[in-house]
Amino acid sequence: MTKELQEKLVFFATKSLGKPYKYGAKLTEAPNFFDCSSFVQYLYKKIGIDLPRTALEQAHCGKKVHSKNNLKIGDLLFFKGIIGRYNTEFPQGIGHVAIYIGDKKIIQAKYQKNKDKSDGGEVRIDDAKKILNKKDLIIIKRIA
Repeated sequence: MTKELQEKLVFFATKSLGKPYKYGAKLTEAPNFFDCSSFVQYLYKKIGIDLPRTALEQAHCGKKVHSKNNLKIGDLLFFKGIIGRYNTEFPQGIGHVAIYIGDKKIIQAKYQKNKDKSDGGEVRIDDAKKILNKKDLIIIKRIA
C-alpha cells in the first residue's frame, strides 16, 4: 500500500472514533454504525479497495504477515472472537478484525458490555502490544 493510501486510511479511520458498535452493521449503515468487519470494509472502500463483508471472508484476502514485528499501516489482525465463523482454512473460527494504524496502535470497532449490562461499544484506538500478545490472534494479513 502506498504511503498516500496509508495516510488516507488512517485519516478516515480516526475520523470514525467514537462511532457506535452495532453487531451485523451493514455498509449502508456506515458511518453511523459499525461492527468490526463493516468498519474494515468501509475504510478500505474509502481508499478504493473492495473487501468482502465478514471478518472470515476478509481473512482470505491479501498476503500473510509472518512477523508481528513487521507490521505496516493497514495490516489486518484477525482474532477468534466471541462469535466466530468457521471454515476449513480457519477451523478455530474468525470472529474479530482490527487494523494496524502505526505507532504501535490499532483501531477497531469493538463490542463491549457496559457497566449497566447493556450492549455497547465503539470505534476506538488500542495499544497494539496488548492485542498482538493475545492467544486468540489467528492471522495477520496485508491487503495491498
